[in-house]
Amino acid sequence: MALKYYVIYKPYEVLTRFSREGDKAVLADYFKVPPDVYPVGRLDYDSEGLLILTNDKSFNHRLLSPQFAHEREYWVQVDGAVTDQAIQQLQQGVEITVDGKKHKTRRCVAAIFPEDPLLPPRTPPIRFRKSIPAPWIRLILREGKNRQVRKMTAAVGFPTLRLVRYRIGKITIDGLQPGDMREMTQAEIYGKVFE
Repeated sequence: MALKYYVIYKPYEVLTRFSREGDKAVLADYFKVPPDVYPVGRLDYDSEGLLILTNDKSFNHRLLSPQFAHEREYWVQVDGAVTDQAIQQLQQGVEITVDGKKHKTRRCVAAIFPEDPLLPPRTPPIRFRKSIPAPWIRLILREGKNRQVRKMTAAVGFPTLRLVRYRIGKITIDGLQPGDMREMTQAEIYGKVFE
């Protein structure tokens, strides 16, 4: 079996699966890959950005297992003028609910972007309100709970408006547009994620 690796920019409002579920868009609407290739991990329907597709089960295990704690960088547009206090809370870890249980997030890197990051426009765009700022935060996590980033920004009082996964390890979405796919070799992808 030939091992395949693809880096994609998952568009907004696309399910992280190839099989149909109701009338929602799925990965198969955008990406043509061999039938044994699947996404590693998830990216919510209402999130966008970097996703890795592969048929390499050991890569899948190493990337998702909490013991390896790979960096994942998210660019998050939030509702309201973010305070330094909120950034400090995010860095130190906040309490969120995961599967009905309280969970304190691990320490992470959090920073306010000095200016909006260069990203393709989202379709449809976020709801914009003139009187309320919508700044961007960079969050670098080493864990991945369900809807964690959204829960974290809500916990400090700034709900997420737009969420883009920018990076896993050293792989980024630089140069990709929503719906784009780049194939990588095993040596390339292992070198960028695990070294």
